[in-house]
Amino acid sequence: MGSRAKKFRFKRCGDIFRRIHWNNHGCKSVVWRCASRLDKSAEDCTARTVRETDLKKAVIQAVNKVFGAKTQFMDILERNIAVVMNQVDESTIKEIDKKLGQLQKELLRLANNKEDYSIIADEIYRLRDEKEAAMAKNAGYASQKQRMADMTEFLKQQKGVMEDYDEQLVRKLIDTITVYDEKLTVTFKSGLTVDVSL
Repeated sequence: MGSRAKKFRFKRCGDIFRRIHWNNHGCKSVVWRCASRLDKSAEDCTARTVRETDLKKAVIQAVNKVFGAKTQFMDILERNIAVVMNQVDESTIKEIDKKLGQLQKELLRLANNKEDYSIIADEIYRLRDEKEAAMAKNAGYASQKQRMADMTEFLKQQKGVMEDYDEQLVRKLIDTITVYDEKLTVTFKSGLTVDVSL
């Protein structure tokens, strides 16, 4: 769980939690504390200290909530996949490519006639940036769709519940854990969120 520190945050200040070995009146344990509380130069932070054992139990609870209601969660994931698919816009990229083709022909014509082509060149650069942004956005949607599809497939294969904390499974399923005063919110890589009381 140590490598997941940057994905474990306190909602109020937004800072990360760090894993520390704690010796509280001779009682040794591993706990997670907000970095703001550990940094002596920062303002006092009110984030609670979370015992690693409690954190692991909360993660098991969150995973089992999803396993226990997997039909409901699979329906949510399939609806979300459909929404993401509607956001992928290949037509924008095709339209930009068409405009770029026209502008490049015009640029060549102006250059051959020794006319000023700076405005056309600026527009080509702008459209290339726009195309790159559209491609990145579509790649993000494709990645999101894949994570949701992976989670759906994983849920279909699950037969039981998670009885013991499994670091590899946690890394595969969970994106972030957000600490509130009274609960943890576990956000799965697929976008699903589950609240667990502390």
